[in-house]
Amino acid sequence: MVKFLKRFYLSLIFIFLYAPILVLIIYSFNESKSRGHWGGFTLKWYGELFRDRDIIKALYYTFLVALLSSIISTVIGTFSAIGIHNMGHFGKKLALNINYLPVLNPDIVTGIALMTLFISLRMQLGFLTMLLSHIMFNIPYVILSVLPKLKQMNKHTTEAALDLGATPSYAFRKVVIPEIMPGVITGALIAFTLSIDDFVISFFNTGPGVTNLSIHVFSMARKGVKPSINALTTLMLLTVVILLLLINKRTTKGDELIP
Repeated sequence: MVKFLKRFYLSLIFIFLYAPILVLIIYSFNESKSRGHWGGFTLKWYGELFRDRDIIKALYYTFLVALLSSIISTVIGTFSAIGIHNMGHFGKKLALNINYLPVLNPDIVTGIALMTLFISLRMQLGFLTMLLSHIMFNIPYVILSVLPKLKQMNKHTTEAALDLGATPSYAFRKVVIPEIMPGVITGALIAFTLSIDDFVISFFNTGPGVTNLSIHVFSMARKGVKPSINALTTLMLLTVVILLLLINKRTTKGDELIP
C-alpha cells in the first residue's frame, strides 16, 4: 500500500508538471485560434510561424544572445571557479558569498541595477547591454557548476604532470580541463537555458529593435498570444528532447568504454 501511494504521489507530481506542456503541444495542431475549443487537426500554425518576421527576429536574438552569453560566461566562470578553488579559506568564503548574491537576488533588482549602470556609463540600451547583462547573470551559475568538480579532482594528478615535465599550460589543458569538463558542460547548458528563459533582466536592458522571445510573447499577451507561439514552443521542446537524448546516449557510450 505504501509503495502504491508513493508511485501515485510521484505520478501526480509529473502530471502537474507536464500536463500544461502536453496541452500546449496538442493545441499547436488546433485549427481554431481559441484555446478552449478544438476545431480539428492542422499544421497551418507551423507555416504561420515561419512567415512571421517578428517571431523569427525575436527567435534570432534569443538564440544569438543565449549562445554568446553561455560561451563567454562559461569561459569566465570556469577560470573564476579555478581561481576561487585555489584561494585560502577566508578568500574562498568571501568570494563564494559574493558569488551567491546574483543567484539569490531577485531578477528585477538585478535588471534595474544593470540598467542604471549602463545608463550611468552612457551606454545605449540594445543588443550589447542585453548580452552583457546575460553574461553577468550566468557567470555565478557556471562557477557553482564547476566548483564541485574541482573539489572532486585529485590535486596530486596535476602535481604529477608538472613533475613529469609538463608545463603549467599543458597540464591545465590535458589534466585539469578533462577532469572538470562535466561541470563545464553542465554550467554551459544551465547558462544557455537561463538566457533563453530570462525575461526581467532582458526587459530592462534592451533597446528599440532588439527583442528576444520572452519580451515578444509578453508584448503579444496584451492583444492575445498567437497559436503560432504554441508551434514555436513545441519545436523548441522537441529540439531540447533530442539534445538530451543525444547527450544521454553519448554519456552511456562513454561509461561503457570505461573498464
